[in-house]
Amino acid sequence: MAYATLMPTKLGFDGSHVQIHRTITSCMNLDDMSKDFVRGVKTDKLKVNGTVKMPTKALQIRSALLSHVEEKTGLKDFLHIDDFDKGTILKILDRAKEVKALLKSGERTYLPFKGKTMAMIFAKPSMRTRVSFETGFYLLGGHAIYLGPKDIEMGKREETRDVARVLSRYNDIIMARLFAHQDLLDLANYASVPVINGLTDYNHPCQIMADALTMIEHIGQIEGTKVVYVGDGNNIVHSWLLLAAVIPFHFVCVCPKGFEPDAKTVEKAQRAGVSKIEITHDPKEAVKGADVVYSDVWASMGQKEEAEYRRQVFQGFQVDEELMKIAGPQAYFMHCLPAERGVEVTNEVIEAPNSIVFPQAENRMHAQNAIMLHSLGL
Repeated sequence: MAYATLMPTKLGFDGSHVQIHRTITSCMNLDDMSKDFVRGVKTDKLKVNGTVKMPTKALQIRSALLSHVEEKTGLKDFLHIDDFDKGTILKILDRAKEVKALLKSGERTYLPFKGKTMAMIFAKPSMRTRVSFETGFYLLGGHAIYLGPKDIEMGKREETRDVARVLSRYNDIIMARLFAHQDLLDLANYASVPVINGLTDYNHPCQIMADALTMIEHIGQIEGTKVVYVGDGNNIVHSWLLLAAVIPFHFVCVCPKGFEPDAKTVEKAQRAGVSKIEITHDPKEAVKGADVVYSDVWASMGQKEEAEYRRQVFQGFQVDEELMKIAGPQAYFMHCLPAERGVEVTNEVIEAPNSIVFPQAENRMHAQNAIMLHSLGL
């Protein structure tokens, strides 16, 4: 809950609104210092000799303010899939199915986000992320605010910690699609409202939740399946690995040598001992018996200057009809989109009957609705 929502009457203050405003403003500054003392963090903001005695009223106000800052402990950020246990992930996916069915039925009276606003920070532009979050939040009664790459320039025009605290005072939830993963962690650390990871260079948990929902709809389950990702060991792969650290299935990343996923993330998933994890380099061998063959662009946003080089290195890693035949008739094709048809995947594979890329894209909205409901405790 943002400080702006604390009405003077709720704090038990008397006097004019101007006097009350000045008092609260002063104590909010005390609050910033007090949080450091309360949490035992070293600070050079305040240097004192001897004992400091704050006025009783200041302590009362500070206590009220701190109680609302700490309310985030009852709310939940959604930054990495393995921040949650198996039961919670499956519960969110079940909720996604329920809310999706409700929306598909034409029901428009279920409005859990009514009166709530969401700030959407986009350092990286996107069609699916923006439309799925904005539409989903609106359909459930809320209002989403788009902040594009030039609107904030987080970390450049304004420090992340300042952006986090300002937006928390205006909004009930923040979604961020960023480049640096540390920026997301900083945003979540300083925000007093839930922060949802809309994508970073490290991971893309909302996408994999949508993928899991799509698998449940088409295969019936995630557990015990074989998912083979063909391509660059990127942020999508990292999120698949983190899901495999929570839910048991067989995950294979098949990529050219030198383009493997982050070694620490692979080790983390393997150390969890939940799933069978493989990193290989032979697509034809890897896809045999796959329930899902998954692909993504070879050069992600921010890597386009390497596109031509990568096209040469990734020869033999295109998902075509021949590779899908090797996988078997049970195999579905998935892609997080946007796709470069004719590069990492052929047009024929995307348009084939066993391609589920468009239900997968739709499920971004439904999975994210469930994630936001969980994060807000609704």
